[in-house]
Parts: sequence; structure tokens; C-alpha cells
Amino acid sequence: MMTLVYISAASLIGGLLSVGLAALVSFATRAHWVNSLISFAIGALLGAAFLEVLPYAFGNSTNIQGTAATVLGGILAFFVLEKLVLWRHCHVEDCEAHGSHEGAHAHVPVQPQHDHGRSGLMIMVGDSFHNFVDGVLIAAAFMESTALGLVTATAVIAHEIPQEVGDFLILLHSGYTKTRAFVLNLLSSLMMVVGAIGAYFALQLVGEWVNTLLALAAASMIYVAVADLIPGLHKRPELAATAQQVLLILLGIACVWIVGELAHAH
Repeated sequence: MMTLVYISAASLIGGLLSVGLAALVSFATRAHWVNSLISFAIGALLGAAFLEVLPYAFGNSTNIQGTAATVLGGILAFFVLEKLVLWRHCHVEDCEAHGSHEGAHAHVPVQPQHDHGRSGLMIMVGDSFHNFVDGVLIAAAFMESTALGLVTATAVIAHEIPQEVGDFLILLHSGYTKTRAFVLNLLSSLMMVVGAIGAYFALQLVGEWVNTLLALAAASMIYVAVADLIPGLHKRPELAATAQQVLLILLGIACVWIVGELAHAH
């Protein structure tokens, strides 16, 4: 029962915290905050994937090659899923490789023209699904161990904040008011709770899926960090910006490591 409490609390707090902080950053319009958050999120995602999730997945696996194949297949699946989202968006608006990125894990998009809510609706559908999946992954991690659950939840929150900032900017440029944008993002974030609680009861019946979900969680973290977030950092190649990015990535890794050490100590 305590596992269910941890899962519910982590998914609820994670959703509310990411939306609240994203709203604060978006409404304050501090662009450099977003760049810093993205660098930190990259470190948190990679740290969680390589220091916690993958060691657990491989350690509990009876078929290490199969688990590695699941990670590889997951990365490919996320690539294909993102392509499908991008192709769908190209049918709605003119684009050239999407000057803004609105895939399954959007960064900080720029939507210069009012589009009467089209982009806002699309991003909310995609974000709701993404939050649902994040909830499932949090549940799978907590069902393996409380320590792994805490680390996974930390990584999810870290990358949700810059993504939610991107969602806010899309909604505002799509014609939504700040209040309505906040409410829609809040409702979308609650899908994380739905996914987490649903996964908890589902995984009670099919517990053998937990390790597969952990492998997919690692694939998701690696893909988002490497394919979605890191390319955006290359737009600022100057030495000072690069040094700041590296330090913030290391800070993200360090925070995940500290959370993991504290969690394992209890």
C-alpha cells in the first residue's frame, strides 16, 4: 500500500510542480532560464538512465541481450513516434523541418503567428499522452524499489519543466489566455497521475512487464536528452555558453546521483 502512496504522491507532485514552475518561467518571459533548465534536464535524464534505471534493468534481467534490445528498440520507436507527430504537424502548417520543435517531447518552440488554437490543441493531446506514459514509468520504477522511483520521478520533473514552458509558449501564441493555458496544462499534467495509478494496478497482474518498462524508461530518457534537447544547445556554440551548459548538465547528473544515494541509504 505504501508503494501506491509513493506513486500517487510522486506523480501528483511531479505534475503540479512542473506546471507551476513552467508557468512562473513562461509568465516572467526569462528566455535564459529556459536554456538553463534544458541543460539541467539533460543531465538529470542521462544521470537517471545510466546511473539508476539501466543498472536496475540489467541487474534484474534474465536475458541481458534482450533487455539491451528493448532499450535499442525503444529508442527507435520514439524516433518513429516523433516523426509521425512531425508529419502530422506539416499537414496543418507550412514548415521546413519545423522551425519549432513540437514532437512528443517539445523544447522551447517559437510560434510566431496566431493559428486560432490549432497548435495548442495538438500540443495538449500530445502532452497528455506523454504525461500518461511518464506516470506509467514512475509507477514501474517505484514497484521495483523506492530509491529507483525517487530518482525516476526527479528526472521526469526535471525534463517536464522545460517541456511545459514550451507548451505554455505554444498555447499563448496559439491565442489562449494565460489563465486558460495554465488550466489546460494543469489538466494535462493530471494524466501523469492517471497513468501512474493505472499502471500500479495493471502491473500487479503482469509484474513481468516491470523490467521491460524500466528498459523503455531508459530509452525514453536517452532519446529525449540526446535527440530532442542536446541539439538545441548547439545553437549557442560560444565558449562561455558551452561552459555553462556543461556545468549545468553535470549539476543535473550530480543531483540525480545525490537523490539516488540518499534514497538507497534509507
